[in-house]
Amino acid sequence: MASHRYAVGWRAVFARLVRAVRWRAAAAAPPRSACRRAQPRGSRRAAWPRRGRRGHAALGRGGVTSALAGTRVVELGGYAAGPVVGKYLANYGADVIRIESRRRLDGFRTHYPPFQHNVPGVERAGIFSYFNDGKRSITLNLKTERGQKLARQLIERSDVVVENFTPGTMERLGLGFAGLIELNPCLVMLSTCNQGQTGPRAAQPGFGSQLTALSGFTHLLGEPDRTPVLLYGPYIDYIAVGYGTIAVLAALAQRRRTGRGVHIDLSQYEAGLQFLAPALLDYFANGRVASRQANRHPSAAPHGVYACRGEERWCALSIWTDAEWRSFVSAIGAPAWALYERFNTVLGRKAHEVELDAHIGEWTRDRSREEVVAVLRERGLRVAAVSSMADLFADPQLTLYAWRVVEHPVLGRVHVMAPPFLLRETPPQVGRAAPLLGEHTREILHDVLGLKDTEISALQAEGVLD
Repeated sequence: MASHRYAVGWRAVFARLVRAVRWRAAAAAPPRSACRRAQPRGSRRAAWPRRGRRGHAALGRGGVTSALAGTRVVELGGYAAGPVVGKYLANYGADVIRIESRRRLDGFRTHYPPFQHNVPGVERAGIFSYFNDGKRSITLNLKTERGQKLARQLIERSDVVVENFTPGTMERLGLGFAGLIELNPCLVMLSTCNQGQTGPRAAQPGFGSQLTALSGFTHLLGEPDRTPVLLYGPYIDYIAVGYGTIAVLAALAQRRRTGRGVHIDLSQYEAGLQFLAPALLDYFANGRVASRQANRHPSAAPHGVYACRGEERWCALSIWTDAEWRSFVSAIGAPAWALYERFNTVLGRKAHEVELDAHIGEWTRDRSREEVVAVLRERGLRVAAVSSMADLFADPQLTLYAWRVVEHPVLGRVHVMAPPFLLRETPPQVGRAAPLLGEHTREILHDVLGLKDTEISALQAEGVLD
């Protein structure tokens, strides 16, 4: 199979430095008929939207359908990097089937709070609910030959596989791309992991905090002469999710044109580096190693977070040009300190930044956060409130586009988030809560694979469906 590397994100110079997505296509295009998924005799596949001409999903009621209606995705893995890609695909209409196991549970089901009423439980995890709405769940024991065979049969009848296991795991389970592409020549498979599928450190497992440290973020965060600060949560997982979603959609578009399947190798490590472009390019071009500067920026002053009236009320402000500074001075009523000659230029303000921050802090401290933002935004200045979680849930912009409420059988009414990108002709459909563990096992085995109830019961008794 030919191997190609595609850059995602920044300009040509940086593209040579960082390539996060590798692309491996099937060597030869199969006949177009090979891209029609195998269906079991008596299948109720028609319950899902059918494809119209040219591979587009058939229009639903009112002439509008979901963008990925008729696309089936098999998802293996856990936590964020793979499942959030699956969530976005599900929100846009794909039938996403999570393969889970009672013998090895997703860590977001078991180890990460919050849990309902602070009581841990497989069906009580808020974060799992947040990242897995719209999917179906089947439990298979992939340590058994029959479990592996059932997984292969599901994949044979699917369009996409999303997995975020450590490299080599899929091969050990009999689910490597080389074998799957023989079963399904048009398969699109996304493998997203810590450092990609190949290379000297590919086999090293990793988690969010360690990956942000490895990729250089931690070195840049914190006070200049103090211990570096870790980013909140598995930050790079969520960066990689965007690249993974784009790559899957691009691969589906390529498949539509060429009839060829593709294996996408996404390195979360390299995806994270895309967000460090200025610091990386400074080192690449000038040999300068960026260091911790707390809230400051080498090209802006002021640049920081300032306390406002009230408890835990803050605003973030940055001024980049001398024209912006003059607008700021006018907006705050031109107090005597703001007219000091040493503050007239960016260089002067940078040289006296401690004094400058103190003056600005005195001005903001006597005003509400909302007043500060309103006064400065009226002049077109760069200012924003520092939002708490409560603020985000009350934000009218997020209420309009992001927050959705779904009914979960255990958690009750829960908030989930719509995808951060909107296709206006085929908007996302967020209405089904995250699945219970194995909730759809019998349904999937019957409707997708055509198994009889007696066969399913026998598999259950043998431990294949654990």
